Amino acid sequence: MRTFGYSEFMFILDAARWTILLSLLAFIGGGIVGLIVALARTAEHKTLRVLAIGFIQLFRGTPLLLQLFLIFFGFPVVGLEVNPWVAAGVALTLNSGAFLGEIWRGCIEAIPRGQWEAAEALGLSYRWKMREVILPQALKIAVPPTVGYLVQIVKGTSLAAIIGFTELTRAGQIINNATFQPMLVFSEVAAIYFILCWPLSLLAAHMERRLAAALAR
Repeated sequence: MRTFGYSEFMFILDAARWTILLSLLAFIGGGIVGLIVALARTAEHKTLRVLAIGFIQLFRGTPLLLQLFLIFFGFPVVGLEVNPWVAAGVALTLNSGAFLGEIWRGCIEAIPRGQWEAAEALGLSYRWKMREVILPQALKIAVPPTVGYLVQIVKGTSLAAIIGFTELTRAGQIINNATFQPMLVFSEVAAIYFILCWPLSLLAAHMERRLAAALAR
């Protein structure tokens, strides 16, 4: 057994970069998937809407931990070997895509019907109606909840420790197993999560207040 010192502190701190990178991957990838899902969810074609609903229900209705297990342990069964980084990235991207897609679907549908009818009266196709009229307005509504959901993504990366991905939580487990000082080790881990998430929470709250003030005018 060794004592908790500077090298142990830096090992945990260094692991925070993998939490940040995994969060960015999940947010960017999930944003791309989420936009596709949101557009499909509000599409004129019933088939696209049904597929989008099925995707959302699948990934919102099952635990992220189970999704990680299915990808990490299930893919090798069908001959696809994946490492923890790939498994965590795919699972978090798909899971985030489902949640962001539903968030953005709500923002799209929050646009007053008059805007939709005005675009239709101008003879705009669905593509141009969404691009020029609906999405620019929905974007303003979507920013606060999107930033708020980024906090959930950062915290959700901790589940990747279960499949051996050495992010912040996994690094804490490794150091704790070597030092047997859980209060000290996991206090540092919690402090780093707080430093990562608190500014995002404040930013989301600030954006929500600004949006509420703008809508009230």
